[in-house]
Amino acid sequence: MNRKRRHVLQLIAGAAVIAALPLKALAEFIRPQSAFDANNLDSVFEGLGSSAEDSDLIQLETPDIAENGAVVPVEVTSAIPGTSKIYIAIEMNPNPLAAGFAIPEGTEPYVATRVKVAQTCVIYALVEANGKLYKAGRETKVTLGGCGG
Repeated sequence: MNRKRRHVLQLIAGAAVIAALPLKALAEFIRPQSAFDANNLDSVFEGLGSSAEDSDLIQLETPDIAENGAVVPVEVTSAIPGTSKIYIAIEMNPNPLAAGFAIPEGTEPYVATRVKVAQTCVIYALVEANGKLYKAGRETKVTLGGCGG
């Protein structure tokens, strides 16, 4: 009886490992590790695979002044056809890439979240559409830093 139970548990564990392999690839698709580990914007763009061009089809909303940098609201809406991912990057943070979102086909490319902002700087919305990267930026003044300051 013990051997059967062990065998079944081994089969379940093996199946779980096999099932997790595509999840790792999916996680890298949504969260490119090199971009999230980057310590400046140029390295973020490199990690995402291309440089970003400015676009007026991206609507980025951030407060003019954030009283607490630990919880700065950010909203991004993309009118770029074929939007597949939206990223949020904060220029002066120790790790500038703060968030990444996969946008399923057929849904409205809109995200709203809160991010930490170390100091007064430009917050960027990066939109990936049809294999290209687009950006829009907006300066937000921070009175109390959110990354340990």
